[in-house]
Amino acid sequence: MNDTKSKARTVNATIGKQPNIGPFPADQLIPWVVISGLSYYLFHGFLRLNWVWTLALAIWGMSTWWVLTANGAWRILSKFLATPNWTRVRTLYQPILQPNTRKKGRKQKDRSRT
Repeated sequence: MNDTKSKARTVNATIGKQPNIGPFPADQLIPWVVISGLSYYLFHGFLRLNWVWTLALAIWGMSTWWVLTANGAWRILSKFLATPNWTRVRTLYQPILQPNTRKKGRKQKDRSRT
């Protein structure tokens, strides 16, 4: 009985890894199909470009999508985000809704000359 506990367990090496279709991530398949279809419709069907331009623009769109959405894209894209500047300021609290009341003990001087 102690023999089974002391033996090393076999572990599935694919647990926790992302599924791939060849060298490409599997979660990119559906967006790439959509990008390819839009490229065909827009560039080959609507604008009447030849296949070289249509294929080049489809590959450009798919590679852009891959860079923007792939794992670790935050490492590249986070460099373009501005970090906040924090400043501490102390000021006297003055309520906004309280009416401006003057003290009754003081008299205002009349500065008008007659």
